Amino acid sequence: MASTILVTGTDTGVGKTQVAVALVHALRAEGLRVGVMKPVASGCQRSAGGLRNDDAQALIEASGRDLPYAEVNPYAFEPPIAPHLAARAAGVAIDPAVLDAAYRRLAADCQVMVVEGAGGWRVPLSATLSFADWVSAHRWPVLLVVGLRLGCLNHAALSADAIAQRTPLLGWIANRLPPEQPEWAANVDTLQELLGAPPLACLAPADGAGSRLDPNVIKALLSRVQVAV
Repeated sequence: MASTILVTGTDTGVGKTQVAVALVHALRAEGLRVGVMKPVASGCQRSAGGLRNDDAQALIEASGRDLPYAEVNPYAFEPPIAPHLAARAAGVAIDPAVLDAAYRRLAADCQVMVVEGAGGWRVPLSATLSFADWVSAHRWPVLLVVGLRLGCLNHAALSADAIAQRTPLLGWIANRLPPEQPEWAANVDTLQELLGAPPLACLAPADGAGSRLDPNVIKALLSRVQVAV
């Protein structure tokens, strides 16, 4: 079975997909066969093939593989609202067994799975299930993306604490969101103190979708997860 890295964020719109795509490219550059998954997505667009999510499609493209969309993104919803509300509006119940089955099919043919969350760590998927519940049941290690904007210190500290209580926290990546904070460097220093570790990377706004992760970052991550070869 493949090793798994779960990419979550301090909030929505903080660069999870940017980091997940960069991670996929970097893992592939290490010679690894990578699978991807965006289990639940709202804000999808209608297409000839059905509802499609830009984040899921970016992950598939980054993987360089012809992965079945329905397995990469088992639950796709059109309204750009919280997943549990979008599912309710569609008359759908998000079933973790469906997510597990899709994950197993994808993971069977790769060495590393990069799974991107929806919103933040504790986003609800139903009245009784959160994204954190599903991830924690598998004990998948988590990479936290911190969007550097007003409120990030509190969001990052709360997220890191909540993750570490339930599953391994691999580390964090700082993403300098536009408009760039005047004191972003000081905030990174503060975050290092709050989270007890320096960021694995600090991405600049100019990096955009073409973000690249240093090979040393990837080696650091791989040293913390067991990768099947």
